[in-house]
Amino acid sequence: MKHLLSFFLAVLAVCSCTNSYETQQRIDREKQRKLQREDSLALKVAVMPTLDCLPIYVAADLRLFDTLGVDIRPKLYRAQMDCDEAMRAGRVEGMVSDLVRTERLKLTGMLLDYVTSTGTYWQMIANGKARLKRLDQMGDKIVAMTRFSATDYLSDTFLDGVKTSAQVFRVQINDVQIRYRMLLEKEVDAAWLAEPLATAARRHGNVVVADSRDKLLTLGVVAFRQKAVADNHRQKQLRAFVKAYNMACDSINKNGLKAYSGVLEKYYDVDVKTVEALPKSKFLHVTKPRKTDVDKAATFAATTMKKD
Repeated sequence: MKHLLSFFLAVLAVCSCTNSYETQQRIDREKQRKLQREDSLALKVAVMPTLDCLPIYVAADLRLFDTLGVDIRPKLYRAQMDCDEAMRAGRVEGMVSDLVRTERLKLTGMLLDYVTSTGTYWQMIANGKARLKRLDQMGDKIVAMTRFSATDYLSDTFLDGVKTSAQVFRVQINDVQIRYRMLLEKEVDAAWLAEPLATAARRHGNVVVADSRDKLLTLGVVAFRQKAVADNHRQKQLRAFVKAYNMACDSINKNGLKAYSGVLEKYYDVDVKTVEALPKSKFLHVTKPRKTDVDKAATFAATTMKKD
């Protein structure tokens, strides 16, 4: 009798554990479906560890999006091609990019709306220990950049007409942080970098040999897929995005970059000294890109289609 009772209790225990496991699995599936629904309804923006994305990070960290009653989520990538792929796959509705890439995406059939230009700039930074200080010294040297992007266009623009002893070799290093580390480790002779990695590179004794601002180019942009923001729900989110973006710009301009050192360290993987060394920057309210910049980027993007 005792053996029978023990067997019966054991069966009950097994059934109870099985039911508990199945119940937990069902709860987990329901939670996962809920998270997926929430994510699908959220406005998602692909961002990178570049300073032009700071207003979006600040808006998220200060919960400005929440205050305005919308679900807007930055999605961090380290390479522009990954942002492009996220846009193509519908994982994000918008992205921070550059006009060369977005104009090229348009040529592939993607319909985009430009919400705002950004003040980002790029510097070609060369190995200081190799005593590379000028573009005409870049013959037979390796420059890290991204094909079909602003850095590709800038390479053409700055090297056009410059006499070098040999060919300048451009290598595609898409991950911007890997590009930065390769410069520090002398695996490349120079690299195109945006802030804050440009400041980090200069702090290590490397030298600026070209700066996009010298060409009076403003190529940074925030773009959204037209179809992804066409309905009333998305339009409400987009209006809130613009409002929060402007609020974040005002906050950064008022308090300075150092006030957001925690945000910079969190999203950009830079140290306090780099944050302190960042040049003073003014973040502008939402402003459409200039036609001259769009036209130049579109012309260059069209040439890249032939090279692909």
